Amino acid sequence: MNKKISLGAAIAFMAVVASITFCVTMLFSQDVFNKMITNVGQREEMYDKVKAIDEKIRDNYLFEIDEETLLDSLGDGMIEGLDDQYARYLDKDEYEEKLKEDQGQLVGIGVQITYDETSGYLSIVNVYEGSPAEGVGLQKGDLIVKVDDQDLSTLSMEESTKLIQGEAGTKVKLVVRREGVDTDYEIQRKDIVIPSVSSRMIGENGYIKITDFNDATVDQFKEAVDNMVNEGAKGLIFDLRNNGGGTLDSVLDMLDYLLPKGTIATSTDSQGNTTVLQESDSHEINLPMVVLTNGNTASASELFTQALKDYNKAVSVGTTTYGKGVMQTTFPLSDGSAVIFTTAYFNPPSGENFNGVGIKPDYEVTLTADQEKDFENLNESNDPQLMKAIDVLNSQS
Repeated sequence: MNKKISLGAAIAFMAVVASITFCVTMLFSQDVFNKMITNVGQREEMYDKVKAIDEKIRDNYLFEIDEETLLDSLGDGMIEGLDDQYARYLDKDEYEEKLKEDQGQLVGIGVQITYDETSGYLSIVNVYEGSPAEGVGLQKGDLIVKVDDQDLSTLSMEESTKLIQGEAGTKVKLVVRREGVDTDYEIQRKDIVIPSVSSRMIGENGYIKITDFNDATVDQFKEAVDNMVNEGAKGLIFDLRNNGGGTLDSVLDMLDYLLPKGTIATSTDSQGNTTVLQESDSHEINLPMVVLTNGNTASASELFTQALKDYNKAVSVGTTTYGKGVMQTTFPLSDGSAVIFTTAYFNPPSGENFNGVGIKPDYEVTLTADQEKDFENLNESNDPQLMKAIDVLNSQS
């Protein structure tokens, strides 16, 4: 049976089709889009298919349509169709969150958390200095049992984390379990700069752990290096184990601080064109260096490792890295959303890309299953990889 629609509905439909067409157009810049779909007929076929699907839905769908969700799903579907494991579509809220993450900021109570398999709750693995969580006395090892009366054992880690986060100035109620005793807390959220670098002296060597690469990491890293040098360090250990990467600009600036004058990294696009991403100035740190790596050392962390090796500034200890040598570009869209997809390879100074291969350590040292499980509690007395790094530096000095 044919269905008649009112003039208002027809106008609304035309507006939706126009919005979808605009969204599709904005998803890819013309240059990138033309590289991916060079045939005009293929592009027309894609537009026609989107229009046809929309018509079928609006003529036959039983329930109410959420237009915003529909457009977000369209963007998500196109990115999913690229078969790019690193590509993502971000709605407006997700994109705003990503911008904060890239800047090394968050809004919350100031804790680093992980999922505790034994209890099913969130376990605090780090409390940031100066944070609201530190102010009320939360500690490493505490379990977050409830958030605003919601039992976290019934939620995923992502869902639980979102409950803890919120707008700066608002308050959140937590039930925290310590040694079997539950305690109620009310904590006010605030903007927090995430500490991604920690450092200390181990004997005559400086140990610097980098957990992430973001805009805030650069100054934290330079300060840590300077502190170690001023304390008389004879060598430096950079711990990049379980560091999944971050922003490319931050790692380039950090390498610039360590390396002598020369090329730090290049990129190679789909056409085979190679571009220098950044050159280092003449300032460098002249100390023996060791980088600790494992299978979760990825992307920017791998570039950091290989660049130091290429300049003969460091050797690596641990296990082979993840093997991600491709870079993604974020393209903001007019409605506040964004798309991220792979646009080029990034290469260390040698030019030898490690994507899909990883970086083999100069000294391979593995951890036992128990050591992996208790990784956060390892130190220079029970961490064989760190102990080997110390031995390497001591032998050089």
